[in-house]
Amino acid sequence: MITVYLNKADFEYDIHSLVKAFYAGEDVKVFADREKIQKLQKEQFLLFHMEIFYRRDRIEIFLYIPLRRDGVGQAVKDAEEMRREAEKESEHYMLQRQAVVKTDFSERKETKNQLKQCLYQLLSEYTGTSLPWGTLTGIRPVKIPTLMLEQGKEEAEIKTYMTETYLASEQKIDLSIEIAKREMELLRQIDYQNGYSLYVGIPFCPSICSYCSFSSSPIGAWEERVDDYLTALEREIDFTADACRDRKLNAVYIGGGTPTTLSSSQLDRLLSKIKRSFNFSNLLEYTVEAGRPDSITREKLEVLRSYGISRISINPQTMKQETLDLIGRRHSVEQTLESFSLAREMGFDNINMDLIVGLPEETPEDVKNTLEQVKMLAPDNLTVHSLAIKRAARLKMFPEDYKGMKMSNTWEIIDLTADYARKMGLVPYYLYRQKNMAGNFENVGYAKPGKAGLYNILIMEEVQNIAACGAGSISKRVYPDGRIERCENVKDVAQYIERIDEMVERKRALLFWGV
Repeated sequence: MITVYLNKADFEYDIHSLVKAFYAGEDVKVFADREKIQKLQKEQFLLFHMEIFYRRDRIEIFLYIPLRRDGVGQAVKDAEEMRREAEKESEHYMLQRQAVVKTDFSERKETKNQLKQCLYQLLSEYTGTSLPWGTLTGIRPVKIPTLMLEQGKEEAEIKTYMTETYLASEQKIDLSIEIAKREMELLRQIDYQNGYSLYVGIPFCPSICSYCSFSSSPIGAWEERVDDYLTALEREIDFTADACRDRKLNAVYIGGGTPTTLSSSQLDRLLSKIKRSFNFSNLLEYTVEAGRPDSITREKLEVLRSYGISRISINPQTMKQETLDLIGRRHSVEQTLESFSLAREMGFDNINMDLIVGLPEETPEDVKNTLEQVKMLAPDNLTVHSLAIKRAARLKMFPEDYKGMKMSNTWEIIDLTADYARKMGLVPYYLYRQKNMAGNFENVGYAKPGKAGLYNILIMEEVQNIAACGAGSISKRVYPDGRIERCENVKDVAQYIERIDEMVERKRALLFWGV
């Protein structure tokens, strides 16, 4: 465990994220409460402790290593006493690093950058490592070059700014600029003012993967109520279509969960309802996330084709069978190959495949083998995710089930996936990070020319209104001044069915245009 004491509660999230980026496997606690910190230090093994003090004209940072007896971390003393004894060892601790940055606190963003630069340099010196993204810990690093490009800045100026302000590597700066330029080109066809996109959530899966924290339930437990769910969903679709009748629908994304857990007749019912309800004359993209290979059949693909679905996903996550079994994906590698071949045979010419790197017990050689098999399939899109374990995931909730299993990702693996993507003729078109993503890595979407997923960009960059229907879905309204308001539906399927009128009223009250 790593503890960080603040003399004033401020910038806690930024400090936590940056320390966590250096120490992905450690539990990091940041509090402006010394008693709470000291209690934690007595209860758990302490790797090191930090003290951050906000003074009138400066920020002071101290890093202390507890001296251990019999392998047990000892609690540190009061900060004032520690500073007095900073140059010598005491009974319980030793000062290892200290740093000071001058600041007048007049500009919050500038103060945050100065704090993070100082903290980064201290941790980089202490660990002997650097982070490719530098001090950038947010989930949308591409927003920085995008904004600067929109302001007419030259690439050289952007590179200098990102190097000096965020200490990012040349490789990551170049990647973020490349993606920003590609996103801007793709989004030129989007009507921000009058357009919107539609998300429809199907919260059912064949089984629940151990890393998953989405609002999804095993289809076997809900088979008797799927039609009830669709009836409630149709109620929400009716309202949404009416609310958006004067708007231009640019993209439709049916996700989940796994939409193809629905039977072919249920899929037909859903797609027919959407077709009857919405005006498709301005539609640029229609995606259904088929996702799990064990949910795909010829009959279901025929339904998707009949409604003009332009893009689907078939997601293996890995092509190592032992890993699939371990993480609860109850399908085989052979089913992935068969489902992909079937979709190609039936005319689908824009297929995405999702991979996850950093899965339990996977080695770099395993990742390379997965990439080799995917390369032979030649997908039109490839999305590479770095494993992020959220609180609601089984890996987090039941760690004893995975005790002793190695889950590691490296920048060499990230570079390997990027190299393979380019060998497949795919270029990066969107990028984002997630909370709890080990190692400060990233998720990157790659695509062949003309095959990029517009909805993926829209949902990440938050530049267009998103009307979302279904359990656990989140609608977003983006105002001209950049302000964003959200409206969430309940996650529980039974609650969604029972409270569907309330879900509609939430939308009426918060999102749409006077309806």
